[in-house]
Amino acid sequence: MKKLTIADAPVIILGLQDEIRRSEESRYDHRLHGVLLVAQGMSCGEVSDLLGDAPRTIQNWVNRFEQKGLAGLVEGEREGRPRRLNDKQLDEIGLVLRQTPEAVGMTGYLWDGKTLSAFIKMRFGVDLKVRQCQNMFHNMGFRLRKPRPVIARADPVAQEQYKKTQKMGE
Repeated sequence: MKKLTIADAPVIILGLQDEIRRSEESRYDHRLHGVLLVAQGMSCGEVSDLLGDAPRTIQNWVNRFEQKGLAGLVEGEREGRPRRLNDKQLDEIGLVLRQTPEAVGMTGYLWDGKTLSAFIKMRFGVDLKVRQCQNMFHNMGFRLRKPRPVIARADPVAQEQYKKTQKMGE
C-alpha cells in the first residue's frame, strides 16, 4: 500500500492540535488515546512523540488514570495562583474607592490604576501592577471616569476663543 502524505503537514499538524485543545471533550479523548497507547506497551516517550505532548504530560495522565481511573482523565478545576489580597482587604478597597484619593492621603482627585496601585502598596504592602488594578476597578463594578477639561464648563465666548479653528466667515 502506498504511503499517504498530507500537503503542508506542519501547518495541518498545528491546526489539528488546536482543534484537540478546543474543547474539554476532545482533550479528554486525547488523554484516553495517550493512556491506551501506554497500556498497549508503548513508552511515554514514544507516545509523546506520536501525540505531540511532553513525556512528563503522558506520565501525569497515566498516574492520574492509575489513581482515579477514567475520572482522573477528566478535566477538572484548576486552582491557579492564589490571590494577593484577601476578602477583607478587597472590601476595604471597595470602600476607599468611593472616596477621593485625597481623602486617603493620595494625590489626585480621581482614582486610576496607578493611584490604586500606590495605595495598595502603601496600605497593605502588596505590589500590584497598574493593569491588575484596572481589572480590579472593572471586577468591582466601577467604570472609567476621565477628568474633563475646565474649558468644557466655561462660558460660550471663552470656548470660541479656545477653539483651534475658526468658523467660516470669521
